[in-house]
Amino acid sequence: MKHILTKIHLLVLIGFCFFNCKTDHSSYLELADGTDGNWLLHGLNYSETRYSPLNQITATNINELGLDWSLDLGLKRGIEATPIVKDGIMYLTGPWSIVFAIDLRTHEIIWKFDPEVPKSFGEKGCCDVVNRGVALYDNKIYVGSFDGRLIALDSKTGKKIWAVLTVDQSKPYTITGAPRVVNNNVIIGNGGAEFGVRGYFTAYDANTGEQKWRFYTVPGNPSKPFENEAMEKAAKTWTGEWWKFGGGGTVWDAMAFDPELNLLYVGTGNGSPWDRNKRSPEGGDNLFLSSILAINPDSGELIWHYQTTPGDSWDFTATQHMVLTDLKIDEKNRKVIMQAPKNGFFYVLDRTNGELISAEKITYVNWADSIDIETGRPVETKWARYGQANVDVAPNFNGAHNWQPMAYNPNLNLVYIPARETFSNYGQDSTWVYNKKGFGTGVGWNLAIGSVDSRPTIKDKKATISGKLMAWDPIKQKQVWSVKQDNIWNGGLLTTASNLVFQGTADGKLTAYNGINGQLLWEANLQTGILAPPITYLVDGVQYITVITGWGGGYGMKNKHTNLVLPGTIYTFKIGGKQQLPEAYPLYERELINPLWELDKSKIVEGETLFWQYCGTCHVVAEGGGGVAPDLGYSFMVGNDAFKEVVLNGALLTNGMPRFDDRLTEEDIKNIQHYIINVVSNKKQETSK
Repeated sequence: MKHILTKIHLLVLIGFCFFNCKTDHSSYLELADGTDGNWLLHGLNYSETRYSPLNQITATNINELGLDWSLDLGLKRGIEATPIVKDGIMYLTGPWSIVFAIDLRTHEIIWKFDPEVPKSFGEKGCCDVVNRGVALYDNKIYVGSFDGRLIALDSKTGKKIWAVLTVDQSKPYTITGAPRVVNNNVIIGNGGAEFGVRGYFTAYDANTGEQKWRFYTVPGNPSKPFENEAMEKAAKTWTGEWWKFGGGGTVWDAMAFDPELNLLYVGTGNGSPWDRNKRSPEGGDNLFLSSILAINPDSGELIWHYQTTPGDSWDFTATQHMVLTDLKIDEKNRKVIMQAPKNGFFYVLDRTNGELISAEKITYVNWADSIDIETGRPVETKWARYGQANVDVAPNFNGAHNWQPMAYNPNLNLVYIPARETFSNYGQDSTWVYNKKGFGTGVGWNLAIGSVDSRPTIKDKKATISGKLMAWDPIKQKQVWSVKQDNIWNGGLLTTASNLVFQGTADGKLTAYNGINGQLLWEANLQTGILAPPITYLVDGVQYITVITGWGGGYGMKNKHTNLVLPGTIYTFKIGGKQQLPEAYPLYERELINPLWELDKSKIVEGETLFWQYCGTCHVVAEGGGGVAPDLGYSFMVGNDAFKEVVLNGALLTNGMPRFDDRLTEEDIKNIQHYIINVVSNKKQETSK
């Protein structure tokens, strides 16, 4: 009788689970926290804390931390990926969305998948052909390709299982962010707000690739039916004919998930174009730009939203890293979501309903005095929108914090932020006209930087430019410690149970700090700029630290680390590692060009306009060497036919350098070169004085 009852109970339980329990095998992702030695999710866990419970590496023994192995990936340009590690296998991405599987015991490539993104798509991206990583689920690897596909691969072989096109490729959409897997759905967004697209993110069935739902972040043409009530509500906050410009609001990076509340949190991007006067001339908050959205991941329904920068006019995206945790605030336990978006404030929200708990400045900020705790809105300074004058705005489009992930240590209740002090001069461009011809560079995007009008300029003597690694108390909303850095474009963060904080830097060093007081404990010079965040994991019971070098990204396209663009390399450290660090690469002297042409001053003005429309996204002139894209002031091609072959006829298209024969004439090419020659000539005169 007892056995019969046991079988009945078992059948009842099976029946209950058939109808009520999760059958998507995703529960192990909900439990992922690094205690098993793996790094299974983009932020280590669904809360995206990047806090590892591993503690073999401590402040006491960190001087014994040494390089154990390295692997040259043979790829140039920026590497921003957070690797995924499961059972001794590492999965990561490089530029052009190439995926690698690495055996962590033999240190060899198991397989490599190249999605073969057409190199002509490189011009669709504002910020290099980077990729921030993959998702792993049910023996599948998911990657978003730069040209807008979501691809599922067999994790053992790297063979493609399915692929779906997630964007209209006739428009300047790209994918650089890592997918997330939630409740058997793969969630992916896109980029392109700079170039005139409408943002959205989409859920696809993890097994089949079938689209389950899509959420647009800004409203479309109001003459057509709105997709949902959220879009109908959002349209009331826009004016003019914004849909012709795309609107923006792209979801190109941050997400987090709370399984208990079953809420997916998504950060949205800037407007298209940047200046609200252009896209929404009668004002308005322009929902859901620069916002945190709480979404039901099963249906795509909006549950709540919080807009960090209403009516954004500065490229103050809210696509920056978000962290979920529980904090005791005013003697009350609160479920919170924390974010430091570009705009310079650190936000603590109630993640159940979006209520603002607190917000304070983490860097120098002059566009707003504070955040009104009652309304949740910024108290803007009267000149912040640069309507009557050109204005130094702090922070600028690079942000007080950009995509590089922060980390949260729950033992210390401290958030570590790869912050920076920045500012730029913003102004109205009365000549701006949206140009539908073509896509990407030259589409008529408005940076809102500088002015073509003779207007007064408001300078801010307090504004500076420098990097800053900082520890932030989210309860007291104040800085605990900070470390000043010369360069603003440093890598993402990792923190551990040993109260260590790891970061790679723009000058090529992997560093470790005491998370309590900010003391530098250890560093290793890897000779190549580091953007990617470090991770830690176990192999055969031994704790390792891995970081991937590879200079590039939006800032790195123009700004140099060294005179050499070096291949991306995986570097892995352990206590007792004995391998030699890479040797220093000597900087070599270069000379500004001496073109054969005589300067024609009549061509300079037109050449300057064309340069900033088509070239200035990636290139500088006579500013010290450039970054991934060369400084054209040092290019031997300027002043001869080679320049035309590259720019007009696509001689370097396989390297990702666009061809512009569909937009520029030979006369345009000559004008651009005369502008470059003029800049070089002026630079030489300055240095000779």
